[in-house]
Amino acid sequence: MDNAGAVAETTRADLRSWVESANTEDTDFPIQNLPFGVFTNAQSNVPRVGVAIGDWIVDLAALESARLLVVPYTVVDDEGNPKSVFRQKRLNDFVELGKPVWRSVRSQLSALLSASNAILRDDRDMRERVLVRQSDADMLLPFEIPGYTDFYSSREHATNVGCMFRDPENALMPNWLEIPIGYNGRASSVVVSGTPVRRPNGQRKDPSSARPIYGPCRKLDIELETGFFVGVGSTLGSPIPAKNADDHLFGMVLLNDWSARDIQQWEYQPLGPFNSKGFATTISPWVVTMDALSPFRVEQPEQEPKPLEYLRGAANAGVNMNLEVQLKPESATQLTTIARTNFKHMYWSMAQQLAHHTSSGCNTRVGDLMGSGTISGPKSDSSDDNVGTFGSLLELTWNGKTPLKLGAGEERAFLEDGDELTLRGWCQGNGYRVGFGSCVGTILPAHDVAAENNG
Repeated sequence: MDNAGAVAETTRADLRSWVESANTEDTDFPIQNLPFGVFTNAQSNVPRVGVAIGDWIVDLAALESARLLVVPYTVVDDEGNPKSVFRQKRLNDFVELGKPVWRSVRSQLSALLSASNAILRDDRDMRERVLVRQSDADMLLPFEIPGYTDFYSSREHATNVGCMFRDPENALMPNWLEIPIGYNGRASSVVVSGTPVRRPNGQRKDPSSARPIYGPCRKLDIELETGFFVGVGSTLGSPIPAKNADDHLFGMVLLNDWSARDIQQWEYQPLGPFNSKGFATTISPWVVTMDALSPFRVEQPEQEPKPLEYLRGAANAGVNMNLEVQLKPESATQLTTIARTNFKHMYWSMAQQLAHHTSSGCNTRVGDLMGSGTISGPKSDSSDDNVGTFGSLLELTWNGKTPLKLGAGEERAFLEDGDELTLRGWCQGNGYRVGFGSCVGTILPAHDVAAENNG
């Protein structure tokens, strides 16, 4: 079976698993998905690689030890001894083996978990060895991230921001329609879902004041984004054209690029975001492979002017992915959905982002993370319950001028301490969906600057 055939076999809509919770229409993790992550649990505090299926995690290290999963290459440590790429605290060692290995492992797992396969289905002892309940697991950051870049690729978002802070008649900067705009972020502050986020302190300046002050951010915001991980790196001086970019992508995550808008407004000229973006970026723990997303690939929006040659040629570069943001104040018992949109609206694609990033000869490494930029949809996509399509509070409240009503009399212009934010994303198939789980962060109060100075 060729590569295309192998991928198609693992994404068939009629596939079913003997794992019953994987066959419900509301699970993010049917057999067609099989996303990769890293976890520990009470029975073993040793990090290892797993794959989500329904409410469970398949422990790939245990499966390999039982000789039910074969990695088609021998991997050795620095001393030349064989090692397992699945008994690791990150996915890097596994992903570095390349796309043929990713696909081999995915095909083996799809076969083992299929409803018609009795090897695990009928072996209770083996199932107990290799299956871990997701509710009993602690998820870790999936990759060691050498570098993180965040883009600015939603035309709707860029237009909204341009209208807000510049001239509505010239909302987009002259270069925006020619290149995917981005900035180099801070890889060290990327955290996994569930990690609390501390409100940042920083310089902010009131327009009426002569000088800035230093203190807690007052306009703390979210940015609804996705991210992709580089699975095949590139060498220094070797650009990746857009038409070849898919060969370098491993998979996608949800991403919340927390933003301190008041700090950003003061610092961003002339070199762009710095401390306003570097304090935290939250990603979902499960990495959904590009193969699992292949049935949902679509053409990206029409681009005018036509991009330069190196940015052309990627077929079906978009993804039809539903996205939503939910907010829960500390005093509330329920989440309120504040935004819904779709990744298919993104003007600049992942392929074009990677192509432009490497066009100067910048090299990439396995585990590099690229953020999409805030994903906002057109106003015409607004839902019947009047939930907005914009991926930030900056847009949803128009820089705080029209606060959101959350119920029980609560309002939000920007985030308050104790607020819990949840991002969700999924691609809807026929009778199943390929989802990402959730990407969650809760806001902690800023450090007390006065106390620290007196301490």
